[in-house]
Amino acid sequence: MNEKTTRPALARAGRPSPTLEDLASAAGVSRSTASRAINGGSKVSPEAQAAVDAAIITLGYTPNRAARSLVTRRTASVALVIPEPDARVMMDPYFAAVITGVNEALRNTDMQLVLLMSRAGDDSARTLRYLRGGHVDGAIVVSHHRADDWVETLGETGLPTVFIGRPWDTASGLPFVDLDNFEGGRLAARHLAQMGRTRLGTVAGPTDMTAAVDRLEGWMRGLSEAGLQPGPVIHGDFTTAGGAGAAKSLLTQSPGLDGIFAASDLMALGVVDAVRSMGRRVPDDVAVVGFDNHSILAADGLGLTTVAHPMVDMAVAAGQLLIRAIENPDQRLDPVIYPAELVVRGSAAS
Repeated sequence: MNEKTTRPALARAGRPSPTLEDLASAAGVSRSTASRAINGGSKVSPEAQAAVDAAIITLGYTPNRAARSLVTRRTASVALVIPEPDARVMMDPYFAAVITGVNEALRNTDMQLVLLMSRAGDDSARTLRYLRGGHVDGAIVVSHHRADDWVETLGETGLPTVFIGRPWDTASGLPFVDLDNFEGGRLAARHLAQMGRTRLGTVAGPTDMTAAVDRLEGWMRGLSEAGLQPGPVIHGDFTTAGGAGAAKSLLTQSPGLDGIFAASDLMALGVVDAVRSMGRRVPDDVAVVGFDNHSILAADGLGLTTVAHPMVDMAVAAGQLLIRAIENPDQRLDPVIYPAELVVRGSAAS
């Protein structure tokens, strides 16, 4: 039995792993050709590439990632940056969907995902130093706030960066993936108006996030198009507790409201709880529309009418954009905008 056929068994028995020289010998090519073949070099013939690929399988060869990074200047890691406290990231299904989608985009690559979260009181410069320090090949930023101005400085560092959600500074040319949040707010207003609801209020999202601003502007446009006067607006924080508190304030100020739009499904759950706690029924007395389509239910199984937010698909698209940005750093990448769609369920059914 020759060395080529025994090497995988030897490796499994705890012997040294096959080297690049072993790989080149098994493939019948030079060491430099084998190196180019495993690093994606363009100056490798199809025959040589096929021979190296076959030898990799036969030998059970695993490239030395550290040595490879010295040649390619790549780390085979990308960062997902979430400038939110740990508790919010762990409790909001939005972030689980984003992580799932980015991982799916990386599934058929050698890239690993590094998760960076901002905790209250963290020094944002530390995160920026990490990102600029050559530890990752690129970054995806999600759920950023206006005060996170350091995030948009990533574009100036040359690190390939993609946003999920429109960045505040679109003039920077940074690529992003987003939903048509303006149209989503408009659809919510139009649906409630078509139900015959005329006294409408909204629990908007934080004023320092572009998604919340766009949803509120779309809501106001929808009311105007329906011939309705703008109703009361109270801003929440995209949490269930924040939605409940805002809804109680709305209904205290304007007890005659017959419809409420909440800028997230978690806040919409809080709105439903608040409406019921004040002795009113959903949707009979107050119809409620949310935003995200998490398919979550109120306490008695009531489904939320909501604007669909294809979070996993958007995160996959962001991951694919980042891979393109890493592989083709000079290529300009256009934004990807998903259309808004209303999903009607029990909380605002005619």
